[in-house]
Amino acid sequence: MDLIIKPLEACNFKCTFCSSTKIASTPYQKLDLSLVEQFLQRFPNTKNIIVNGGEPLLMSPDYYWEIVNLIKKYAPTCKLSFTTNLWVFYKNPDNWIKLFKHPSVEVGTSFNYGDTRLITSSEPLTDDIFINMIYHFEERIGYKPDFISVINDVNDDSAILNVLLARQLNVVCKLNYAMCSGAQQTPYMLAKIYEMYLRIYHMGLTQYEYNTQQFLQTMNQEHTTCPLSRSCDSHIRCLQPDGDYYSCGSFGDDKKYSIDFDKEMTSEHIDTPLSNDNRLFSLKDECLSCPMFNICNGCKKTIYDMKNMGNMFIENHCIRMKNVYDKFKNPFPTYINVIEVK
Repeated sequence: MDLIIKPLEACNFKCTFCSSTKIASTPYQKLDLSLVEQFLQRFPNTKNIIVNGGEPLLMSPDYYWEIVNLIKKYAPTCKLSFTTNLWVFYKNPDNWIKLFKHPSVEVGTSFNYGDTRLITSSEPLTDDIFINMIYHFEERIGYKPDFISVINDVNDDSAILNVLLARQLNVVCKLNYAMCSGAQQTPYMLAKIYEMYLRIYHMGLTQYEYNTQQFLQTMNQEHTTCPLSRSCDSHIRCLQPDGDYYSCGSFGDDKKYSIDFDKEMTSEHIDTPLSNDNRLFSLKDECLSCPMFNICNGCKKTIYDMKNMGNMFIENHCIRMKNVYDKFKNPFPTYINVIEVK
């Protein structure tokens, strides 16, 4: 199992695409760590506890030291993996150095070009500030963290710049398409992000972008992870600040497809609500005969979002995705414009 925890809803940034804006009764409601303890007792082979938000560093380091101790007691091979905007660390690193250097702890961060990732209601996080944050982290912790970029219709014109920045920093970027949750009112069309992954592949930048690597693995029928793991609800769980329990962090943002925590903790049964819902099997029946089936139908939340957008949205996606497949098979692309980070 992997466990996603969202300790609180509150955040110190004002990102326009944030999906986790309505996940708790109050912004500062804190996840009770007794639930994490029960989970590790039930699933001692848990591989990762992934900390999302809200902003995880708005909690005290002591909160996470408690989790480290729970890992040591119940699941000694488990990693505690943060996804944080690093602003709290950037402003006051001393509180976090010991925790972030712990061998069970891993840290990743996030960045977008454009005006969607906001420090205040109007001030974006610039690449100059972000680069300073990365080197600030490396100086104190000993490595540069990989980062996630969330892509939507507002910032997709600068999406490739994030990957070029990853190359400049010698880290890995993960270009995630925006899903329809929280402040993000519409999903980003799946075919459009795969057009980007294809371009990244043909530009020779695959080593710097995680989802392009996953794309290639899927096309080669190799093992993949979220968002290309159709059986994800058999091995992923998510705990929200109020203790709500899900098999998908994105559906948790929507408060849909919840799981009975107490029942799963006290029985051998593993609930798979997403796999059990036939409406989430595929975008349309014709997908079954398409070579892109596992790409277009790899994520149940994506199927849910795209179906809610209607048949025309799905058909437009389908036309574009078939073009992605044709270009993937073409070894001599002629459509690439190389751009560089300033």
